[in-house]
Amino acid sequence: QVQLVESGGGLVQAGGSLRLSCAASGRTFSSYAMGWFRQVPGKGREFVAAISWSAGTTYYVDSVKGRFTISRDKAKNTVYLQMNSLKAEDTAVYYCAGGPGIGAYDLWGQGTQVTVSS
Repeated sequence: QVQLVESGGGLVQAGGSLRLSCAASGRTFSSYAMGWFRQVPGKGREFVAAISWSAGTTYYVDSVKGRFTISRDKAKNTVYLQMNSLKAEDTAVYYCAGGPGIGAYDLWGQGTQVTVSS
């Protein structure tokens, strides 16, 4: 059974950094895409970043460009989201997603809370 397991969330002060990890098990990812989304109570899930597994092409929402970096480690089947210069508005539950293409996600992790104190 394929699973995505996130880790790395927590509480950080504004301006600080966190790195989220998403470990995937149960399949190979030669033609796949992985993404990070976030959600705050009362709002829909927001796209944050994505990466194509084979080429490593990356995509970001404008609000995180220059602050967040998505990357993948093929050997570990793991995707990372390095978050720098965090702001209070980055506070959310962050979800990892995977699927057959960018924007076509059919697998989701359980989410990890990120809280940025101002």
